[in-house]
This record gives sequence, structure tokens and C-alpha cells, in this order.
Amino acid sequence: MEDFIPYNSLEVPEEQMLKKTQEYYDKINKRRSLRDFSDKPVEKEVIENIIKAASCAPSGANKQPWTFCAVSSPEVKKNIRIAAEKEEYEGYHGRMSEEWLDDLKPFGTDWNKPFLEKAPWLIVVFKQVYEIDEHGIRHNNYYVNESVGLASGFLLNAIHEAGLVALTHTPSPMNFLAKELKRPANERPYLLIPVGYPTDDAKVPNITRKPLNDIVEWY
Repeated sequence: MEDFIPYNSLEVPEEQMLKKTQEYYDKINKRRSLRDFSDKPVEKEVIENIIKAASCAPSGANKQPWTFCAVSSPEVKKNIRIAAEKEEYEGYHGRMSEEWLDDLKPFGTDWNKPFLEKAPWLIVVFKQVYEIDEHGIRHNNYYVNESVGLASGFLLNAIHEAGLVALTHTPSPMNFLAKELKRPANERPYLLIPVGYPTDDAKVPNITRKPLNDIVEWY
């Protein structure tokens, strides 16, 4: 059994909780997925802190079954764009259902993905479906999709907190990412996330979030 240490609470005074939760909501409610990226550089240390924040997410049995590949190489970004656009083209021209394509129309998306080269960073999130120790022995990981999903949420929040923007991009299939980034056999691509600054004229779809009554049931 592992040792336990005291938990150091943030200790927010009760009278400040409502104010702090409202302020947090007001800030996170401004988060949007963006496709109009500037090529303005972002320091590597900023990306490091963002990834460290993501790694604070909970995970099954504390296995932390994730790998974050941070890509700034123009050559690698170009290769990823070419491969992603190939899959996206096939998706928009046969793989996707008519209902899916109709649901995407309000967002004006297509198979062209210039942001994969324009954004200064791509963070490719991989899930580790099992663990390989230093002796090459295979061990189970638990609740992998849930754990990596939580870490990805932490990642997006940290990106927003830094004043940057991101897009959760999921070209399907994504096996080309494992090949391009030479990832081991126990890793599977989970998300491809461009990260950077928005362009000065960036726009997002005029959409709204579901109201509270549509997303919560009180018991």
C-alpha cells in the first residue's frame, strides 16, 4: 500500500465560493474552438506548462495512460496536414453520412485543414492502451478512454487560461499520426489539437450552449 500524505486544500472561504465559481464560468464560457490561427510563435515553456497542467487529471489506478506529442517542426506539421487532408477528403466524399454532413454545414467546414500548418504548435494526444515497463513487460491500464478524455479537458482549459486558442481535430482514421510520430505499439492517437493565437479577423459560428435546465437534473 502506498504512503499517504496530507491533502492541502485550496481553502476557498465559503463566502467567496459563489463569486469565484461565477468568475470561472464567465471565463471558461468564452472558450471556443477556432480554425483561424495566426502563425505568431508560442514559447515552448508555455506549452510545457499547459501539458503539465493536463497531466494533473485523474486516471484509473493513477496509471496516467497518456502521451502528449508537441509538434512545432514545419516539416512534420506539413506531413500531418497532407495525411489528415487525405483522410478528411475521403470522409467528406463518401465516409460521412448525409446527416453528419448536414450537421456540419452551419460550421462551414470542409476537408481543407490549413491550420495544421499555420498554428505554431500541434499537440497530439495519444492514449496508452496498455503499459510497457522498462523490462518490456506488458501491464494493464484501466479506464483509458475516460482518463485520457479528462486529461484532454484539462489541456483545453489550460490552453484557454493561457490566452491561446485550440481546436479538437479528429480526422478519421488517425493511424497516420502514430506512423508519422513513430509512436510505440501500445499508443493510439486520441486527439489532434492545433494551439496558438487567433488571427486578428478570426470568426466563430454564432452558436449557443444548452441552458442549464437542459443539461442538469436535480435530485
